[in-house]
Amino acid sequence: MDIALICNENILAPKAKKLRDKWGFISTKSEQFQLRLLPEYLALEQLDDPQQGLVFVDFASGAVAHRRKFGGGKGQSIAKAVGLKSGVDLHVIDATAGLGRDAFVLASLGCTVDMVERSPVAAALLEDGLERAYLDAEIGDWVQQRMRLTHASGYDYLQNHSADIVYLDPMFPHKKKSALVKKEMRVFQGVVGADLDADDLLEVALDAAKYRVVVKRPDYAPFLNDKKPSMSIKTKKNRFDVYVKQAIPNK
Repeated sequence: MDIALICNENILAPKAKKLRDKWGFISTKSEQFQLRLLPEYLALEQLDDPQQGLVFVDFASGAVAHRRKFGGGKGQSIAKAVGLKSGVDLHVIDATAGLGRDAFVLASLGCTVDMVERSPVAAALLEDGLERAYLDAEIGDWVQQRMRLTHASGYDYLQNHSADIVYLDPMFPHKKKSALVKKEMRVFQGVVGADLDADDLLEVALDAAKYRVVVKRPDYAPFLNDKKPSMSIKTKKNRFDVYVKQAIPNK
């Protein structure tokens, strides 16, 4: 999707040009969505519904930081799904990184996470969030060590890379007017769209994963590629379908 990147701060004009050149944001005007470069962050905005608010990546504060501090640590469902064990450092490929929240949770629990995102809009937002996180005194060091971003198709990437765990959270069309779908996710989905190749993604993920593939799905969504998982871990809104290839060894 070609999208306009707007910058009203003269001091940020060189940075805005670099972002346009790097990600191909060549439009000068958008009807439905646009990116805004602000002094604080790069944000996505829905023009035809401004009440939705700005969407941006923030690893250092807000809900993401609260989850890191009070979210339950390795007792969280995602940690159980991935198979975290004390003293075992896992390498995870998040092949559908989106806004990076699950990747950040896994990194905060000790995993090294390669985030792969094919949407240039999402990748640009992620990169902006990472750059600000690197400068944070509390999390900067380990974010630099454990979180990497690649702008690519998850399908293509998984054909040439492997990891202990492959994590998939393909975009799925949510039920209309569902209270469970946060406003910002509706904005994000409007730009990124559904992952129409998600079924194919599972097969290459199974080839690329050493120990298991974890697929995050809405609770009402069918199994990816109609393939029954080894087990499912359910939460209030979603479930994690786990495809086990072999046991993760102890340290």
